[in-house]
Amino acid sequence: MTSPTLHIVVGSTNPVKQQAAREGFAAIFPDVTLNITGVDAPSGVSDQPMGDVETLQGALNRARHALQASPDADYAVGIEGGVGSLDGDRHVNRRALMAFAWIVILNRDGKIGKARSGAFQLPDEVARLIHQGMELGHADDQVFGQRDSKRRNGSIGLLTADALTRTSFYAPAVLMALIPFKNPQLSFGE
Repeated sequence: MTSPTLHIVVGSTNPVKQQAAREGFAAIFPDVTLNITGVDAPSGVSDQPMGDVETLQGALNRARHALQASPDADYAVGIEGGVGSLDGDRHVNRRALMAFAWIVILNRDGKIGKARSGAFQLPDEVARLIHQGMELGHADDQVFGQRDSKRRNGSIGLLTADALTRTSFYAPAVLMALIPFKNPQLSFGE
């Protein structure tokens, strides 16, 4: 007996984001064959989203564009990495930045799932470059002497010696964004 196949389109051609989608879907739907494709989907936000609102909007835009580009897909995934300050905490350096990601998953029926990854503090050397207008991936490359690290291990991999990579950082949030689809009997407000 062959297992059912899900066609999942990721709103990015970045292999890290596609692999994170594969790992998240495989964890929630272990008995399904996954057909993962990626499309170039604009985020519609800044190259370096700042804060939860802009980052979430970027993930939503990517998922919507992906679904429009592949209307036969069962699911569309938008993954957007962002940074934000800890402005709400009086005791934290306001120049310090935290890195995180938002994931949005849509299906053809209009159902939506959203989740945010964990967050970690970026080194001052990287944060300083971001405050000067540089995108996180480019700042990482400059500080760590890398090239195109955002398509491989990302900040988290560079900072943890790959104990956690960008893929393994995003995959649990993909899994969490699938909660509404795994529990169709429950209501999840938008």
